[in-house]
Amino acid sequence: MKKKRIPRLMDVDELADYLCLKKQTIYNWLHLKKIVGIKIGKVWRFDRDYIDDWLKKCSNKN
Repeated sequence: MKKKRIPRLMDVDELADYLCLKKQTIYNWLHLKKIVGIKIGKVWRFDRDYIDDWLKKCSNKN
């Protein structure tokens, strides 16, 4: 039986630091649906594995 993985979730501050961007850029991307996150209460969260996959896909387009 395969164990389910608990995703490593980052908040907006952590994601902005991880991507070397401003928090406002993250919020803009959410609004434009360039990036996917989940809202838990009032806080946006992002799965680090999803972000890493998204970055790979973006870099393969160039």
